[in-house]
Amino acid sequence: MNPGVAAAAVAVVSVATAVIGFYGLRISRTTGDFFVASRTVRPWWNASAIGGEYLSAASFLGVAGLLLLSGTDALWFPVGYTAGYLMLLLFVAAPLRRSGAYTIPDFTEARLDSRAVRKVTSLVVVLVGWLYIVPQLHGAALTIRITTGLPSWVGSVAVVVVVCLTVVAGGMRSITFVQAFQYWLKLTALAVPILFIVFILAGTGTPPLATPSENPTGLAPAGWYNNVSLLVALLFGTLGLPHVLVRFYTNPDGQSARRTTLIVLGLLSVFYLFPTAYGLVGRVFAPDLARSGQPDAMVLLLPRELIGGPAGDLLSALVVAGAFAAFLSTTSGLVVSLAGVISQDVLGAGVGGFRLAAVVSAVVPLGFALMTGSLALAGSVGLVFAFTASTVCPVLLLGIWWRGLTDAGAIAGMVTGGVLCGGAMIAGALAGAASTPAWLAQPAAWSVPTAFAVMVLVSRATAGRVPKTLVRVMTRLHTPERPLATGR
Repeated sequence: MNPGVAAAAVAVVSVATAVIGFYGLRISRTTGDFFVASRTVRPWWNASAIGGEYLSAASFLGVAGLLLLSGTDALWFPVGYTAGYLMLLLFVAAPLRRSGAYTIPDFTEARLDSRAVRKVTSLVVVLVGWLYIVPQLHGAALTIRITTGLPSWVGSVAVVVVVCLTVVAGGMRSITFVQAFQYWLKLTALAVPILFIVFILAGTGTPPLATPSENPTGLAPAGWYNNVSLLVALLFGTLGLPHVLVRFYTNPDGQSARRTTLIVLGLLSVFYLFPTAYGLVGRVFAPDLARSGQPDAMVLLLPRELIGGPAGDLLSALVVAGAFAAFLSTTSGLVVSLAGVISQDVLGAGVGGFRLAAVVSAVVPLGFALMTGSLALAGSVGLVFAFTASTVCPVLLLGIWWRGLTDAGAIAGMVTGGVLCGGAMIAGALAGAASTPAWLAQPAAWSVPTAFAVMVLVSRATAGRVPKTLVRVMTRLHTPERPLATGR
């Protein structure tokens, strides 16, 4: 595509993000504004913002790329990403909002009355956030290199600079406006080009370049273990994502948190129709994109490949704008959630500490991204989900729904899950994708149950450490904020 048009699309999205972010500065004055937007975000607005930050590089680029490579096996990704929110609705959204906490470590400390649990949770949350930011920066690097010809590092650095400016300017209040805007931009950026492509192909009667049954890459279908383990990672991992969970603290009450989750389910379901359509169209009409070793760039290249000319360039520019919005929105949500944790635990809970923590939260993963190469985006994010499902998810679910959880059990479970899943990730990376056994490539099927089991067994063995504040905290988590009138 035309490099100048692509660069202009990136510039427009970056400037629009900065302008909206600085608008948030006008109404961000208190610590509550920076951390949780003073808990005043309404369901539709909050749902759009959640969609903006949740639909990351893996959703925008990686799902279509995996469909191009693997066919129907890749459908587990959009199914798992969306179904994970149903579990959020059923088990986490309202109780977490009622907890009154600012961050996940706040919740675990209040629930278990333990500073040690808070420290371990903070470490895990920061690690999860950094692991999740790195694929976003890899996606930005890929997009810049493919569409403009500029060095890859330009994309990563651009994302970090824009995110730091918007988060430092207004915190959660600021990025709420930004992310809501970016959800609808991403949806438009995927929907308009693919609908245009489908109408053009249908109108011209162009025969497919490859039949749907052909495999453009020769990859073997994923086995049942891979599919089950991936689904476990996506379903349980969604429950522990720090940048998603912090959004429920911004709702006015638990009822609003539940409504927000229902709306998000609808927004995600609509969005994932379009990456799926890109993957199927690319698999049928442009299989050479898979053989070229650039499956993650397929969404960026497909309009130019199938339409061509000025129309193809303009549609590609729209896709580039949406892709860059995906990197910015997810990274900004992660930076806000990490800044809240780091500022409270290390730098002080004021606005100044939050701003410094935001810069640290963005710069550290930038260093890792510049030193590492990009993997398949959806696959790398799937591993982050597996790590989250093995660490944060068990302590949240058991903390909300099981009275027997103790601080010793929570720490033992998080450490066990983190060591097992993290060790499998490292071993798989060292072995290489071709020679990694399935149980290392997808560890969630055994690391998540093990983390839960260790948490329960150690808690039972240390039953005397159940906090004295248990009744008060559990009552707060499970008592509706707006009880129905009884007439008495």
